[in-house]
Amino acid sequence: MYYKEFGIEHSTLMVFIHGGGVSGWMWDKQVEYFRSKFHCLVADLPAHGKSIHEGHFTIGGAADKIIDLINEKGKGKRIIAIGFSLGAQVLIAMIGKKPHLIDFAMINSPLVKKIPFANALTNSMMFAFPLVKYKAFSKIQAKSMYITEDYYDIYYEESCQLTKDGFLRVMKENMSFTIPHKFNTSNSKILVTVGEKERKIMKDSMKEVTNNSSNSKGVILPNIGHGFSLAHPDLFNRVLEEWIENDVNTL
Repeated sequence: MYYKEFGIEHSTLMVFIHGGGVSGWMWDKQVEYFRSKFHCLVADLPAHGKSIHEGHFTIGGAADKIIDLINEKGKGKRIIAIGFSLGAQVLIAMIGKKPHLIDFAMINSPLVKKIPFANALTNSMMFAFPLVKYKAFSKIQAKSMYITEDYYDIYYEESCQLTKDGFLRVMKENMSFTIPHKFNTSNSKILVTVGEKERKIMKDSMKEVTNNSSNSKGVILPNIGHGFSLAHPDLFNRVLEEWIENDVNTL
């Protein structure tokens, strides 16, 4: 799995896990901010970005790969992990697999409640799949995800590389994901965020995550949809930094 490293090698390891349909570049503003304080690791999930040809995507398989990276790069370090959307599901799966691996987990816009009639919905979305190669449609999608003009070209290029099979697998994994059994045994400090403008199922998912962890809190962000870190990167960075610092000071 393709990844990049930035920052201070011997410092706390900060791992960023991107959402579906994008890749590690979505965290550029976070890496720019945190690299002077932390050892930052940014991966491209299988079937995305520079890992586009790396096997079939599963949330569990992606979780295993990032756990392996953390074991390699984070020995003896405090671990902070940040995930968005599909990446938030991967992060939850990681906590379920290794409940004591991660010290701080910021879980942004996770979907942990199965979507009714998911197969029918996914199949219907396949009819629209060819539209991703049309720039007019792609620009509408990019705008809805808060992708700015300076990142549009890479977003469009990666969208065109996505195969039908890859898209189908990602969507099925995303829509069927639920909280793993051992998640509630974790001692990780967990912050869950969701945008006020997101669907009700996303807000219900936030409650589901916080109800399954005694060390968690949830935040609904006013006037934000699906894409907190891209919509307001400066605010995202402040929220993450202040949460970590406040919790460290209370340990």
